[in-house]
Amino acid sequence: MIARICGKIIKRCANSLLIDLSGLSYEVYIPTAIMSRLDEGLADDGTIKLVTYHYHNVEPSRSVPILIGFLNEVERDFFQQFITVSGIGPKAALKALAQPISIIAKAIDEGDIDFLKSLPGIGQQRAREIVAKLQGKVGKFALIQDADTKIKKSAVDDIESEAIEILAQLQYKRQEAKEMVRKAYERFPDAATTEELLNEVYRQRMRK
Repeated sequence: MIARICGKIIKRCANSLLIDLSGLSYEVYIPTAIMSRLDEGLADDGTIKLVTYHYHNVEPSRSVPILIGFLNEVERDFFQQFITVSGIGPKAALKALAQPISIIAKAIDEGDIDFLKSLPGIGQQRAREIVAKLQGKVGKFALIQDADTKIKKSAVDDIESEAIEILAQLQYKRQEAKEMVRKAYERFPDAATTEELLNEVYRQRMRK
């Protein structure tokens, strides 16, 4: 179990970092709420220390180890509470945490369904399940001092933008790329990475 990671950032993507540890490079996924504050954890030499949640994404033909990074243990604790809600696994939680954790925790405690269902991948029913499971249990997380951070784009926006840029590099017209990505998200709203979204774009074209 990998609980912490410390190394130099060699590449930043929309929702992940590539971190070098003495010649070994690890991909670490970062929730948007944490990515927006990442510079807080950077040392002068460009290294960063992250607390990690380590799990295996099990598929029919393979099991892929996944690391999700946080700036401190309190943020990871919130993530671990969040995934206790039925139907919210690590991938869905990674995508949903697109606003400061303190604001999400406050919304849960106050039963603010409208705010919760505005989070990527969280609909009306799931928002109600979050409140039912976690209301009254997440008050301490509302004390995290992250609410002043302005998040310019949600995780969905970042993934869509990156997918469109890749399609443009592959010689698709930008407007065509935007439409392909929009339709892919309609069919696969749970896509948590650019790769998953582009795979859905490919499946869409194969069905034509």
